[in-house]
Amino acid sequence: MDAAHIRNFSIIAHIDHGKTTLSDRLLHRTGTIATRDMEAQLLDSMDLERERGITIKAHPVTMLYKAKNGETYELNLIDTPGHVDFSYEVSRSLAACEGALLIIDAAQGVEAQTVANVHLASKQNLLIIPVINKIDLPHANVPQALQQLEDILAIPAELALLASAKEGIGIEEILEAVVARIPAPKGTGAPSLQALVFDSYFDTYKGVVSHVRVFNGELKAGQSVKLLHSGKTVEVKEVGSFNPKPYVREKLELGETGYITANIKSPAEIKMGDTITDPRNPSPVLTGFKEIHPMVFSGIYPINTADYEHLKINIGKLQLNDSAFVYQTESSVALGFGFRCGFLGLLHLEIVQERLRREYEMDIITTYPSVVYKVTMTDGTLKEVDNPAFHPDATFIERIEEPMVKAFVICPNENIGDIMALLSEKRGSAEHTETLDARRVMITSRLPLNEILIDFHDRIKSMTRGFGSMDYEEDGYQESEMVKLDMLVNAEPVDAFSCLVHRSKAESRGRALAAKLKEVIPKQQYVVAIQAAIGGKVVARETVGAMRKDVTAKCYGGDISRKRKLLEKQKEGKKRMKAFGSVNIPQEAFIEVLKA
Repeated sequence: MDAAHIRNFSIIAHIDHGKTTLSDRLLHRTGTIATRDMEAQLLDSMDLERERGITIKAHPVTMLYKAKNGETYELNLIDTPGHVDFSYEVSRSLAACEGALLIIDAAQGVEAQTVANVHLASKQNLLIIPVINKIDLPHANVPQALQQLEDILAIPAELALLASAKEGIGIEEILEAVVARIPAPKGTGAPSLQALVFDSYFDTYKGVVSHVRVFNGELKAGQSVKLLHSGKTVEVKEVGSFNPKPYVREKLELGETGYITANIKSPAEIKMGDTITDPRNPSPVLTGFKEIHPMVFSGIYPINTADYEHLKINIGKLQLNDSAFVYQTESSVALGFGFRCGFLGLLHLEIVQERLRREYEMDIITTYPSVVYKVTMTDGTLKEVDNPAFHPDATFIERIEEPMVKAFVICPNENIGDIMALLSEKRGSAEHTETLDARRVMITSRLPLNEILIDFHDRIKSMTRGFGSMDYEEDGYQESEMVKLDMLVNAEPVDAFSCLVHRSKAESRGRALAAKLKEVIPKQQYVVAIQAAIGGKVVARETVGAMRKDVTAKCYGGDISRKRKLLEKQKEGKKRMKAFGSVNIPQEAFIEVLKA
């Protein structure tokens, strides 16, 4: 189709504002999906996405729409995730579009992620069409949503469209606005083919399938193309688009979005943001999207050590589909061989674990999540530490810096006190507060990334009864008093349980870990001491009592000295056993503690 009749757009919003429901309606209205094949959350093809009601992957789909002016247009839509941990998916999708539909829930108004996504879209110079969704709800407040659109996002209210994706209200107007307002794709003026790889996945039969957007020239089967990042020349086997299932096309022309398969067998050969061009007359590289840096690190190990090779292959396939996830091999005394993996956040870590378990049927265990610390040694060298096992000895450390984040928390007015208390508990400081409307405020604060890893988001949700939302961005490093907390079982350190914590929290953390270990370590023939230590100083201790064999059972009557003699003999034996014995911590104990 000629470029004048093509429109590329994506849907952006805060989590749970109705992106996926709207995309379902658009597919239905344009006839891409027959009524009998229609189901809720059609583009969320993963079980995980349906269960949690969130979008994890961006989903491209091509629709044909006959507009009121009688012309037929090809609309390429990309439905994107809303959660802060998947903002990389959003930024990659936006690089392939000229416009974006910004969805705002009429009842909730503008939220933290709405603001972040608008910034992402305006950085890419996209045309934004605001849509106020869920206007059919009894507690919808459309005037307030329009007011927030102008006050917070600086978008004129008259540009907004009113819709209800669930009831099918305003769908026609949205499609007409896409055709009328979003600009048609233009060529870059390069001498030959230019296509951007914005996503890919692994297919058992076809190998690597890459999602592409053509910026110049055309792509068709049998053509030789060059991948500029790896410098490899490959032959295109098949080109096509999605509706939402993949279907084969003759060619992809300027401005079109679709997929290609080529003789690419290994996930490592293709890179996100790569440019595909003509090997005989190469075009310059397209500006893709910035490299992403993982924020949270955790070790992933197979429960059965024989599964290590399987895990290695499957992690490679998963990384192809989720390029924000990075990994490298590591080994642990307690857990054997595994991988040190980097994630964008805790939900991202959870989703990757679940996908490995479900899609690849791997039995895995993950270690306590940590972040990257910058350690300046006494000789002036700088060392980056993301694993407590590599933490240098305290005598050689001059200072430790920890990563900070700027967090934007939106909450109802009555919860300000609770949120402020939570921020100070997490060693954060509120920089300023901003009134959004009569009901809500936005608190901007700076706090350590380490503190928001585990339960921060959940606690905001529970304090505000689900009305609070948060978003965060990196904000440099700050010097901090971090210490390494070691867990000793029978005076032997266990590397899987050691972690880096702030000195003020080391004692409470040590107590909690020691108490948990006491529950899961089985009783031995002798008393086992569980200790939490910072360097040589023990800060918490629990004791696992000994199993006692009744050695006096065979004594019936007679002098007490006979019983005493047997008990003394048992005591000596236990002392000797304790000197030589080592405590084998069962695999289940590791899993239990790491879950907690």
